[in-house]
Amino acid sequence: MAMESARPVSLTGIKPTGDPHLGNLIGAIRPALQLADSYDAMYFIADYHALTVLRDAEQLRHYTRSVAATWIAAGLDTDRITMYRQSDVPETFELHWVLSTVAAKGLMNRAHAYKAARDKNAEAGKSDLDAGVNMGLYNYPVLMAADILLMDSDVVPVGKDQSQHVEYAADIAGTFNHLFGEHKLKVPRLVLPEDDAAKTLPGIDGRKMSKSYGNTIPLFAPENQLKKLVRRIATDSTPVEEPKDPDSSSAFLIYEQFATPEQLADTRKRLEAGGMGWGDLKNELFEVINAQIGPLRARYDELMAPGSELDDLLAAGAVRARARAKVVLDRVRDAVGIV
Repeated sequence: MAMESARPVSLTGIKPTGDPHLGNLIGAIRPALQLADSYDAMYFIADYHALTVLRDAEQLRHYTRSVAATWIAAGLDTDRITMYRQSDVPETFELHWVLSTVAAKGLMNRAHAYKAARDKNAEAGKSDLDAGVNMGLYNYPVLMAADILLMDSDVVPVGKDQSQHVEYAADIAGTFNHLFGEHKLKVPRLVLPEDDAAKTLPGIDGRKMSKSYGNTIPLFAPENQLKKLVRRIATDSTPVEEPKDPDSSSAFLIYEQFATPEQLADTRKRLEAGGMGWGDLKNELFEVINAQIGPLRARYDELMAPGSELDDLLAAGAVRARARAKVVLDRVRDAVGIV
């Protein structure tokens, strides 16, 4: 039987492949933390997943701690929410092997990341469409399924671009249950974010804020750097005295996510009436961002310092995660005949 829980379990995975930016806070962190009000929420740092693209050991260690410090600074309460490193739960990798024996190769062939790699090779004119593809990338969906199924997850909240991973986990769980007995693995369901929660921030060049575009505003940038980056946000050449369309402005779209309703209404009115320049808007944008991020930045720096409580918090989370994992893995071992 599945481990009993007072509330359904929600599982979120975070890959540690870069430093956080404002877009992560608005598009991922805040919406995910809101789910903790309705679910027994669990968050894991997918450090082994990161090995498919990250080849620098020191970077991986830094990014792993940075992810944990970021989410805790942003409001993750480790007393009521479980956060752990994937690498601290070895049961994950035993289940990964078991699942790989029932996962269909055809399913893996259709995985988005694998198909994208092959398409890229085709566009480059390479005869070997698998050039540069490692087995970690190919098997990635099975390891993700192990992460999800090992925690008896009821729901997995992801963006639309990640929904296939949850669908694959459900498919693999269904296959396993068909072969070894119903209800051995809980079949998870996908939870897509509501439109408001899925809002993406524009970057300093107007495109979606993304590390791949190099247009991000780091979440915990020092004040001076934050001010410089805000000043670099692209705007049009509308004169100060001319009316402006706030909704076409990247700076205003970011401002919407940090300003109070009163600030928002006042600034919109001033822009539409004319007399407020883009430079004035950027000054206000810096002030509202810095007011909210300042306390988070201080907590983040505290957690990232050597000898902080961060590693102890993650270790405690791993103990709770492994207790849940043991129940599921024992069930799986019994089902397949491993003593």
